[in-house]
Amino acid sequence: MLDPTANKKSVLVVGAGDATGGAIARRFAREGYAACVTRRNADKLVPLVQRIRAEGGEAHAFASDARLEADMLTLVSGIERDIAPIDVAVFNIGANVRFSVTDTTERVYRKVWEMGALAGFLMGREVAKVMIPRGRGTIIFTGATASLRGSAGFSAFAGAKHALRALAQSLARELAPQGIHVAHIVIDGAIDTAFIAENFPDRYALKATDGILNVDAIAENYWQLHQQHRSAWTHELDLRPWTEKW
Repeated sequence: MLDPTANKKSVLVVGAGDATGGAIARRFAREGYAACVTRRNADKLVPLVQRIRAEGGEAHAFASDARLEADMLTLVSGIERDIAPIDVAVFNIGANVRFSVTDTTERVYRKVWEMGALAGFLMGREVAKVMIPRGRGTIIFTGATASLRGSAGFSAFAGAKHALRALAQSLARELAPQGIHVAHIVIDGAIDTAFIAENFPDRYALKATDGILNVDAIAENYWQLHQQHRSAWTHELDLRPWTEKW
């Protein structure tokens, strides 16, 4: 008998929050991918999983700390063993904090680096191990304006995002010849989230004229990156609303 799951594929979204990460998971689930979503507290993933399933998709939630090697090993091996081969992996942890350099403690800097850079390395390494033998796969890292330039008050965040961008470039050069598409997306601008609505109401008001980033529009770009033909791969893509100054 044929294995009914032989052609099944999964998408792993590390840092599947209520906004961008969740929208990415939903977009791939609509295409038939088993959405494997993770964050440190799995209870916070319940609404996302319920929504994906209500829309007819398949979703699985995992509690894991992406900064811990053991957690990433367990996560990737478990998905590969119990759900479906990971065809797409998205690293979407933010780690955005703002402190003056004199108020940035060693603990804060280390934690931001672990969340924004080390965790990206661990995910990229582990999914590369399972993608290389298959000769296919897509790995996407979510970046920010801080990936390209540091700003006052963001020494920790910019350091982590610069490191993540360098990781993405190194992986792209190493893995592209083996059939794996590695991309880095620079999200430059305010995103339609509850945080922006509550803390920056004037900025959020721009939503009425598409002046802030729509999470579903962001997710569509992740899907389109994955769909690209190997002869015309995009490595870095920047997304910003028309209102953003750059």
